[in-house]
Amino acid sequence: MYDIIIIGAGTAGISAYKQAIKKTKNILMINEGPWDTTCARVGCMPSKVLISTANRMHDIQHAENVSLITQATIDTSKVMQHVHDLRDRFTRATLKDVESWDPQHKISGRATFIDKNTVLVNGNKYQAKSFIIAVGSKPAVNPKWKETLKDKLITSDEVFELETLPKSLAIVGSGVIAIELAQAMQRLGVETTVFARSRKIGSLSSPQLQVLAQNLISKELHIKFEILPDEVRRDGPSVSITYTEDHQQKNLKVDYLLLATGRTTHLGNLNLKNIDSSFEDVESLPINKQTKQLSDLPIFIVGDAFTNTPIQHEAAHEGKLAVNNCLNYPEVKNLKTLTPLGIMFSSPEMATVGQSYKQLKEQNIKFITGLVHYEKQGRAIVLGKNKGAIELYVDINTRKLLGAELLVESAEHLAHLLSWMISEELRIDDILQKPFYHPTLEEGIRTALKHARRQLDTIG
Repeated sequence: MYDIIIIGAGTAGISAYKQAIKKTKNILMINEGPWDTTCARVGCMPSKVLISTANRMHDIQHAENVSLITQATIDTSKVMQHVHDLRDRFTRATLKDVESWDPQHKISGRATFIDKNTVLVNGNKYQAKSFIIAVGSKPAVNPKWKETLKDKLITSDEVFELETLPKSLAIVGSGVIAIELAQAMQRLGVETTVFARSRKIGSLSSPQLQVLAQNLISKELHIKFEILPDEVRRDGPSVSITYTEDHQQKNLKVDYLLLATGRTTHLGNLNLKNIDSSFEDVESLPINKQTKQLSDLPIFIVGDAFTNTPIQHEAAHEGKLAVNNCLNYPEVKNLKTLTPLGIMFSSPEMATVGQSYKQLKEQNIKFITGLVHYEKQGRAIVLGKNKGAIELYVDINTRKLLGAELLVESAEHLAHLLSWMISEELRIDDILQKPFYHPTLEEGIRTALKHARRQLDTIG
């Protein structure tokens, strides 16, 4: 009997293995499919390659923002090959690491539970004192549309396999993945149309920032808010989409239809119902959010197999910490959580740090909002990127920074600074004593902090 069996070799599973091997050699990793990570193969990394190339092209075409006159001819025929080359580089690094592991610790195949201590893989039974389940998730797919459109219906898993950029693309969804890919494709010359169920764009929950994001992004992207396809069909080499707009039926013909409407867990493949019949509905499993434990069992589910925030660094963190709960079962402790940090690589970038506007409202926490608009922010003007705004949420009683939402250039960097401030539970008075170099985008944070302090001083 193994001390730990880890199911799934994604980010969380690999992190769990690296931690577990320090404490016991009596472990086994079972994985179905590629022995690399979603992030490296079809997620964070290839998408950022595409986005970076698209943004560079956009900056060249809009060099007038910094008073440069250009006559650029840009050939995008090698863009997808560039994406493939870097993706393969990243996956090779992961695979090289995995290949260095003891072969006796790895099995390829689908694991299904027989009971709480036993799984079946390729016809063989394996037992363990505890399990870490890190099977991940996959993009949600409309089965009827897939049957109709076949290879013309793609998700974020298939888009990076395209040999060349399509001439036209329709995307269903307006969340993080949808908008990132849509904006990148549009900037690379792909005629892109977005169908959105609601008016929400990306991850921002602030009403004010949402409206600003909708206005900014829709200036560049053709977004059909509150409109979804009525019907899709294959029309030769194209996809024909019928939809209703302004009470009129309209038709759009594109090369591909990309679905970005969320992800579904792989937990359904594990036959968890063999442990307990109530586990048949994997969407409502009794998983403790603090310990990641399934019911009172020696089974811990980590990463994006069961989460509303499929974020790479959180998956790695959970996988590592879950090992201690496995080895110390039945003594189980809460996993030390990281300050929430989510970044969307749109333009302007979006980010949510700590507690969001919506979370604070739902908890009835009394807070004030420090606001800064970046239209007149010095460094942003110099860069020709003076768009968007930042909101900082400050506790009225403690004056501590609770959270922030950002819609600005380089939000990925500013958000990290804010997350570290929040994790240290700093009061805004303490933060304002820190250095803010001039001219930098970080000075906008100081402006928002001062706006919050003025409000607090008035209240106090």
